[in-house]
Amino acid sequence: MKLAFSTLGVPGLPMPEVVRLAAGNGYQGVELRAHPEEPVHLGLGQAERSAVRAEFERGGVEILTVAGYAKVAAEGYDQPVLDELAALTELARDLGASYVRVFPGAGDGDPEEADAAAARRLGAAAPYAADLGVSILLETHDSHRAGVDVARVVGKVGHKSVGALWDVMHTWLAGEEPVASHAVLAPHLGYVQVKDIASTDDTTPLALGAGVLPLRACLDTVDPDGWVCWEYEKRWYPGAAELPGLLGAGREHLLRLGAPKQ
Repeated sequence: MKLAFSTLGVPGLPMPEVVRLAAGNGYQGVELRAHPEEPVHLGLGQAERSAVRAEFERGGVEILTVAGYAKVAAEGYDQPVLDELAALTELARDLGASYVRVFPGAGDGDPEEADAAAARRLGAAAPYAADLGVSILLETHDSHRAGVDVARVVGKVGHKSVGALWDVMHTWLAGEEPVASHAVLAPHLGYVQVKDIASTDDTTPLALGAGVLPLRACLDTVDPDGWVCWEYEKRWYPGAAELPGLLGAGREHLLRLGAPKQ
């Protein structure tokens, strides 16, 4: 299994420090949160993008994903969403990332219309993403929390450059068993995002293995050669423990969970 962590766990940390954290703790990749408050965002110029890419290449760490905030199922006009998808895929291309992460983000309107909008927008963005060598992954999140919800949309698109990102917390909160989540997501799965929390009522991030999420059951279902990314939501929970001190033990925990059964 190849391991990554998200920079959501180290808000605002300069890229050289991110690279050192990953390499020093045995993580092969990093998921970069693309947001104006972070060092990596859509406003970066070409020279800055090249510098970030070179920093990671020198450290031997892969930029796995540009984690964007486009909401493909949101109400409104298509063009602003398509423009954001294009910008995110260009950023991913420039950084050498394999994936762009997007959210569903549907409102309270007709669910079928939300599905149709998401599929239409992702389908329109897919050929350009393919030309750039990037895949767009729709995360199990917000309005489409369960694996079956995301699979329904991605299946409508039917393009190799549009897939699914399995956030195991959200499928669990949706009441979906890991084997069921994997069954519907597997044909589309880019990789898996893991985390741990105390309960349905307390989603403060914890060290891996310290909470209630069925991480072993999730990892038992996935490709042992695939990517697993730890998304520690420190940005949203400033009182949570600092991620750098947890990374080493988190890596060991994931490797134990993912070890072949005897």
